[in-house]
Amino acid sequence: MKPNLQSGVSCDLVWPVTAERVIALGGTGRTGATVFSTPAMIELMEYAARGVLEPYLDADEESVGVRVDVEHLAATPVGSQVTGTARVTHVDGKLIDFEITARDEVDVIGRGTHRRAVIRLEKMAERLQSKIDRIAGSAAPPAQSSVDNGALPQLETIRISLAGPLAEITLNRPAKRNAVNRQMTSDWERLNAWLAGHSEVRVAILSGAGEGFCAGDDVPEIGTLPLDEARSLSLRQARMYLAWERLPQVFIAEVHGNALGAGCVAAYSCDFRIASHDARFGMPEILLGWPPGYGVAQLTALVGKARALQLCLTGEQITARTALDYGLVHDVVPRAQLSVATRQLAATLLTQPAEALRETKRLVHLDEGAGPKIAHLADTEAYMRCLALPDAREGIAAFREKRKPRYQ
Repeated sequence: MKPNLQSGVSCDLVWPVTAERVIALGGTGRTGATVFSTPAMIELMEYAARGVLEPYLDADEESVGVRVDVEHLAATPVGSQVTGTARVTHVDGKLIDFEITARDEVDVIGRGTHRRAVIRLEKMAERLQSKIDRIAGSAAPPAQSSVDNGALPQLETIRISLAGPLAEITLNRPAKRNAVNRQMTSDWERLNAWLAGHSEVRVAILSGAGEGFCAGDDVPEIGTLPLDEARSLSLRQARMYLAWERLPQVFIAEVHGNALGAGCVAAYSCDFRIASHDARFGMPEILLGWPPGYGVAQLTALVGKARALQLCLTGEQITARTALDYGLVHDVVPRAQLSVATRQLAATLLTQPAEALRETKRLVHLDEGAGPKIAHLADTEAYMRCLALPDAREGIAAFREKRKPRYQ
């Protein structure tokens, strides 16, 4: 930190009172009022204090707030301007105290005190990364906590074929369009544990039996579950897909027909996705009366917020060509060439050095940070809130009866 910071140094910062900085009090009718919010006022004051310190910081330093004590004295309407002022009152090494005020065109609307600390960014980044690693580690079960070094399990809803370092995995409920039910979830948990214990298997191709890849969760089964069991199942399924990032195998989704809801999540949870021209992708949960229970963060990371909103809020299906344009799939080929294309990619991957392949996959997934690894916790709670509502019961009934839902 540079020397010569003295008491009395100050900074003014002016913010307009815009929609994202207000709170509606008492509703939006004639008796309500929309005013500059207290959190926005404190944020303005903190930014003013930060502005005081910026000229005195070294290149590897930043200031962070460690204490704030503020009174909010008067309301300010939308369209006004608020000036935040921070003035240094005391300097104790790298701890700096401020007097902070906020004023609109008429009144002093807030005042108080604030303390900031000057810290080194490198040390903060190290601590933050350590926390991110711990959070990410708790969000998906570590491979070593569920490792099966034994024989290949016999599963009810998933077929597995091994050819040396290549595993071909087929979702095998064709009569139910490979919908994911409790049994398939249990089967996947067993298979994930087996894959974790067999790093000699280096590439896994995931496909669906019958007319499509996977139609999503088993909606009729969801309708029979108590809410606590539905919550537990959703969390298990989210962790089941997240586990693929942590497994030593590179996953390739071989997608034909529908990949909807959980089927779409299964596809984009793979490291590569190759689709036939007849493939269709979508997130139709909204049409059933609830939001996706998991996978939203991964979808948004792949296609961007605008397209994630389009898919999740409309429930519309998109073609394989559109999915390619969105970045949701890597390649689109004729149906007759789909198996050939995925196996050509697998063959290319198998020519790479094994440990470098595993480490590169791990680092790419780790680089996105902890957010997508724990977002399913919020997804599931939103899903459960909606699943308990009458609209969800109507959505399930309409699905069973093959009619349009009549939402309230």
